Amino acid sequence: MSLKSIMRELKEMKDGIGNISKRGGESKLWRSRTRSHVAPDQAPSESEFAEQSPWANLPPELLLDIIQRVEESETAWPARAVVVFCAAVCRSWREITKEIVKTPEQCGRLTFPISLKQPGPRESPIQCYIRRDRATSTYLLFYGLVPSEGESDKLLLSARKVRRATCTDFVVSLVADDFSRASNTYVGKLRSNFLGTKFTVYDSQPPCDSIIPSTTRSNRRFHSKQVSPRLPAWNYSIGTITYELNVLRTRGPRRMHCILHSIPVSAIQEGGTAPTPSAFPQFFDDQLSPLPSSKGKEPVIDTSSPSLPATPVFSLGSGEPLTLKNKAPRWHEQLQCWCLNFKGRVTVASVKNFQLVAAVEPSHNVSSEEQEKVILQFGKIGKDIFTMDYRYPLSAFQAFAICLSSFDTKPACE
Repeated sequence: MSLKSIMRELKEMKDGIGNISKRGGESKLWRSRTRSHVAPDQAPSESEFAEQSPWANLPPELLLDIIQRVEESETAWPARAVVVFCAAVCRSWREITKEIVKTPEQCGRLTFPISLKQPGPRESPIQCYIRRDRATSTYLLFYGLVPSEGESDKLLLSARKVRRATCTDFVVSLVADDFSRASNTYVGKLRSNFLGTKFTVYDSQPPCDSIIPSTTRSNRRFHSKQVSPRLPAWNYSIGTITYELNVLRTRGPRRMHCILHSIPVSAIQEGGTAPTPSAFPQFFDDQLSPLPSSKGKEPVIDTSSPSLPATPVFSLGSGEPLTLKNKAPRWHEQLQCWCLNFKGRVTVASVKNFQLVAAVEPSHNVSSEEQEKVILQFGKIGKDIFTMDYRYPLSAFQAFAICLSSFDTKPACE
């Protein structure tokens, strides 16, 4: 049997599982290809279907060879969705697929949702773009160089801006139509202070097992249709972003510093590693799907209190957290503006444009090459379209949160 016929049958099997689940009253768990999250462990239709399927009884050696060939042949989205279909066949297929598929740091590709919280590749950056919708105050992060004509780009993350009396929140989700903290698509949030000069990045899960949350009960409300005891109960503070005040109102770009409490400075030293989560706590499996559709649906908004009592904060123990700073631009006399070399990825001058590099001391023993390496760059290429390129040790979620801070109003910093 050829590889194409195998993949065709996998897609048909995936559709068959969805139809069976829908007839059983669990249509929300397998809604074709419009959702980014997966069904909970209790889905009986999948296990019953998988036990009856001849694919579940394949010899392990043959199964390993099939999934390896599929993973090597489908390297880009939307074709890479076939790799996700392999993980959705049954438990044995899922375990082998998770063993074969490498992290973004190792292969430079995004496959499952947990890839969005894993460090990017060390060499070439992962290139994405952000589309801003002013009418709905939403920001969509897509996987790709620039927007495609058919709008078939892979949606990675979405965020909605929520203004409050004393702060501004950017709630980050895996889908574009559900921003409730009670949903299993909730990824994290970004919160600003009153002036918009300091932002705190909150993650829905601890970046590693060393975090022990406080026993104080969290103050939050749940959407009536989304309550589940398996949802994360905390927002974990993993980083802060600070913009320097421009008291003298001098001309120039914004100056910012990012302290990443979840990443040690040793991560960029020779032989260093960054924390790499392996799974979402509320998921039995991690699945990415093509662009979710939000047409005909009103976004679900979290109505929780802006206060965050007893929020756990990540601690590196004796290690120092990684600090990033914006790369200093140079003044171009002919153009009469501040310039940075974005290597063609930014085409429109904007105060939001920036490049971040590591801010280290000589005692950190970080090579000059690592110090000059751009870890995150963000810039404008058109009306409401911005590029975002990130690399190790940042994850897509961390990079997206940092870029979202640039969209908030900062009259005291400009």
